[in-house]
Amino acid sequence: MEESVSSMLDVQQIARICHETNRAYCESIGDFTQKPWAEASLHQKESAVNGVEFLLEAWAKHERPSAAASHTSWYAEKIKAGWKHGPVKDEVKKEHPCLVPYDLLPTEQRMKDYLFQSVVGAFEMCEQGER
Repeated sequence: MEESVSSMLDVQQIARICHETNRAYCESIGDFTQKPWAEASLHQKESAVNGVEFLLEAWAKHERPSAAASHTSWYAEKIKAGWKHGPVKDEVKKEHPCLVPYDLLPTEQRMKDYLFQSVVGAFEMCEQGER
């Protein structure tokens, strides 16, 4: 019998795929600041894992959070960790230009939330299809 996706790929692995998808998207819009997963900071990795867990937990309860809800979850996590809005992403100063309400994000930044949800959702849909 074939293993299900969730047993083959754990949350860390899904987070890595989400991170690399985000990195590829960022490069497509001219943002080359994202490091590969292997070089990413611990806080970036934890943030991706938290995002995956947020979605999987919601979907397990048959909730379907919007892209805005994903952003709000990420936003709350950053604020709790001491981050604030700033003109450019700066891990030392803990500043990030996307620390604004979802409706104030430019479309190109909103796309990141849709891509993240799509990647996690692909694993969830595949697992559902396996049942």
